[in-house]
Amino acid sequence: MANIVIVGTQWGDEGKGKIVDLLADVADVVVRFQGGNNAGHTMVVNGEQFISHLVPSGILQKKTCYIGNGVVVDPKVLIDEMEYLLCRGIDISPEKLKISALAHIIMPYHCQMDVARESLKGKNKIGTTGRGIGPCYEDKVSRQGIRLVELIDPELFRERLLAIIDEKNFYLQQYLSSSAVDFQAVLDVFSQYAERLKPHVANISVELHEAIMAGKQLLFEGAQGTHLDIDHGTYPFVTSSNTVAGNACCGSGVGPKHITGVMGIVKAYTTRVGQGPFPSELFDDIGNRIQQKGAEFGATTGRKRRCGWLDMVVLNNAVRLNGLTSLAITKLDVLGGLDTLSICTGYAYKDKILKEFPANLKMLSECRPIYETLPGWSEDISNIRCREELPKNTRNYLSRIEELTQTPIGIISVGPGRDETIVVRHPFSGA
Repeated sequence: MANIVIVGTQWGDEGKGKIVDLLADVADVVVRFQGGNNAGHTMVVNGEQFISHLVPSGILQKKTCYIGNGVVVDPKVLIDEMEYLLCRGIDISPEKLKISALAHIIMPYHCQMDVARESLKGKNKIGTTGRGIGPCYEDKVSRQGIRLVELIDPELFRERLLAIIDEKNFYLQQYLSSSAVDFQAVLDVFSQYAERLKPHVANISVELHEAIMAGKQLLFEGAQGTHLDIDHGTYPFVTSSNTVAGNACCGSGVGPKHITGVMGIVKAYTTRVGQGPFPSELFDDIGNRIQQKGAEFGATTGRKRRCGWLDMVVLNNAVRLNGLTSLAITKLDVLGGLDTLSICTGYAYKDKILKEFPANLKMLSECRPIYETLPGWSEDISNIRCREELPKNTRNYLSRIEELTQTPIGIISVGPGRDETIVVRHPFSGA
């Protein structure tokens, strides 16, 4: 039996939601292991679009879904999303959706801090979503956080909130010039959230271990992308959690010996939302064309995504950091109609050629992409379901990606729909 981790290889928005939705058909259990509602997964099933921010995509496949301890949970957002799914006929009962008792919760003061800090930074802002993700992870690390296990215990929740609220209000008012948070109002509202979520709270490490011992197949769903990782990304223009595959274990309570494969999701070009260096970014008509044809707007924020050519320095960094065993190429159809395609194979920095992703952001911002040019294709590929039937130039583009990464392509997405997919080698079946 296989247990597979899905990660983004770029700066997020690679199309992980569709791939997770596709693979969940074979998996028994789907686990979200990091991030918060700053992520958005868009899936199209039978022509109907679904967007999830916290609930794992596998819920659409009627699989048992877990939100791991590595996720930070905004109770209101989660409850709203549960109601959204319920109204669309999706089963979100406690048997189908479970949340780790150890997951930390996002409080109102976290969101206020997030927005106020960005406002103070002005042109030096990070580009956060303002959802309170970073401040919540800060409290987790400084041991001032509140977990689901405390939220669902009324006395303990009151005690924890009382111990924290004065310090938060002092910081909000005196430093950030923001408004204070009312203790009683927060207590009353979050007590209602607790009642709604309590049936879903579980010891998911134990439950996932039992599932593995019973021979069930697990699919671990990451959010964002490798280069937004708090340690390995373009710091400080990163998210507040570890997005790489290794965190699938930490963020769910599953031992690493149980992971059998890691699939990296690769958009056929590169996009980025928010601030930070982006060596292969395009500022011309081709970049605008890709942005429009690819509908490159954030599922969570609606922000326009910056677009550029496929960057192999970025991709190979992800191959190494995640130990990728296969790739899934998404939005390949968006590149159709271009006379030529470019792949960034290295960076020119002063008198040097760089093949490895630099940690120094000043250096990265001064890097210039070195391109390899390939012929494009004009054919519509959305109805093709076999790699061998793709146009020759399309096949050559895919083969070059495999050569440069030394990693096989297992899945090729040729459109937004679940059925608009070529499965070359299924990560669960190996065939």
